[in-house]
Amino acid sequence: MSKGKLQKFADMEQYPHVFQHPYRATEDVPFTLRERWGKDFFKNSNPIVLELGCGRGEYTVGLARRCPDKNFIGVDIKGARMWTGATESLREGLSNVAFLRTNIEIIDRLFGPGEVSELWLTFSDPQMKKPTKRLTSTFFLERYRKFLVEGGLIHIKTDSNFLYTYTSLLLKANQLTPVDQTDDLYSSGLVDEILSIRTYYEQQWLERGISIKYICFRLPAKGTLIEPDVEIPLDNYRSYGRNKRSELEAAK
Repeated sequence: MSKGKLQKFADMEQYPHVFQHPYRATEDVPFTLRERWGKDFFKNSNPIVLELGCGRGEYTVGLARRCPDKNFIGVDIKGARMWTGATESLREGLSNVAFLRTNIEIIDRLFGPGEVSELWLTFSDPQMKKPTKRLTSTFFLERYRKFLVEGGLIHIKTDSNFLYTYTSLLLKANQLTPVDQTDDLYSSGLVDEILSIRTYYEQQWLERGISIKYICFRLPAKGTLIEPDVEIPLDNYRSYGRNKRSELEAAK
């Protein structure tokens, strides 16, 4: 029998690799692992990689299995989903995995300058009506800069043509050249052991005939970032796990 939310929350309270620091924690409450993740938790100096909006943690765990020379932290606010990856990684004894339950809006409070080498944004909500909530917006990029190494990599996998187009235009507006980019990942020839990791929802989107998009770019530590001033067509389908239809879908 599957566990309910309360039991999952109770489990994670006991998990040694799960940390919680929700938005209600005020700025004057220090997060003890800030600038000390490698020394105090992972006990090594390996690069730290974050998956923001990790959901069930499938990508975080998949990356950790394939890259034992890096440390991975899955970040999300929804603990009941995170329980899946947290439990799986604990059972497997993966020592290079942690999970952090927090609001991504305050992510820069939890990591110090240069503490993180890469970010993965896997199937983020495109937030078509709320620009500052898009995880590739300048609002968030400025936060990432506070803890990413100079030129740190940001990877985006998405089913959303809106988010893909928005991010592409943002890079162009800021004269940032993608390291890799494709609007159809599995037909691109880019797929390797890392990019072949599939989440539960990714598999469902593929079965619906929706192509997976991918962008990888380096974020410079300095320089003014601007938003693209372009009207972007909205996604014309409803994605799993998103509670609002796009305007196009609602108009049908």
